[in-house]
Amino acid sequence: MEESISGFKVRGDWGDVVEHGERITQALRETGVDDPDLDAGVRFARAFNEWDEWRPKAHERLETEVSEKTAEQASVEEGKGEKAGKNPDEDLKTAGEKLSASYEALEADEADEAVDSWRESVDYVARAADTASRKAIRRVEDTVYQKVMTQLAPYYFDNELVSANIQQSGRGNADRFVFEVNVNDDVLKADVSERLAEYEDEVDRWHVETEKDTERAEAVEGVEPPPEPSDGSRSTTN
Repeated sequence: MEESISGFKVRGDWGDVVEHGERITQALRETGVDDPDLDAGVRFARAFNEWDEWRPKAHERLETEVSEKTAEQASVEEGKGEKAGKNPDEDLKTAGEKLSASYEALEADEADEAVDSWRESVDYVARAADTASRKAIRRVEDTVYQKVMTQLAPYYFDNELVSANIQQSGRGNADRFVFEVNVNDDVLKADVSERLAEYEDEVDRWHVETEKDTERAEAVEGVEPPPEPSDGSRSTTN
């Protein structure tokens, strides 16, 4: 892993990319950013979940799942209507009801209520138009991004907590990737850096200290381990 002011970078195959994302996710989780009851979590819990969803997984492929997730998170954010769970047809129907209420209020000489209903009707019409526009733009964005932009620029993720990008540097059986992840909060970044260094030290020590289990390997291969020689059976040389 390479560390610089722009983030934590790895170069390697897809397994290296996935492992890098997992390590950074675990380091962030250990800081408490995923717990809304902790100080960091109050600010970053939602951003952490977004990152955890986007980060590359072992069963995914760059050109399909990661491309789709990148296009989705890069698209126009939801408007008021979408956040309320309403589609344009529902808002237009409500706008018509408010307009009818406005006419009824006018006939009853209730001018203030008529104006309020008319304004609400206009708001619903505007919200319906806004929702329809956003969805149309989003469809174009998805198509353009997945078909064109990913051929020119890296697959990327960006929110308040994490900025990341993946570039592919090989094709076919020699796929190689460059995956860089930056933690946007300086205090958290320093904490994550320390934890990543600890992970690397632990892995190195594990490889150094772990002895080969020859008996288990021989059993798996169907070969009986040779019996230990007794003292009397050891041969001597003259």
